[in-house]
Amino acid sequence: MDARLVKRFWIAATLLIVVFTLFVVGRNVVHAIRIQRQINALNRQKTAFQAKITADSLLLRQLRYDEYLEEYAREHFRMRRPDDHVYIIEEPR
Repeated sequence: MDARLVKRFWIAATLLIVVFTLFVVGRNVVHAIRIQRQINALNRQKTAFQAKITADSLLLRQLRYDEYLEEYAREHFRMRRPDDHVYIIEEPR
């Protein structure tokens, strides 16, 4: 009778350790998946920001020239000279 009780104790202890181990590993896997998703989202943002930086750098280089600066101001800020007549035609989206 005493041997069966010891055997049951070790089986219960082993099962408890296995369940606890599976719980900890499962939590770590879920945490790792969340972190990987965050990394992927940040990499997508990084790519988008790098593209925007490239576009803005090109725009800054172009704005150094007065002809393009005037064209840009007219198109984006609807600026005009005092003797100009401006007609704004917007394309439907």
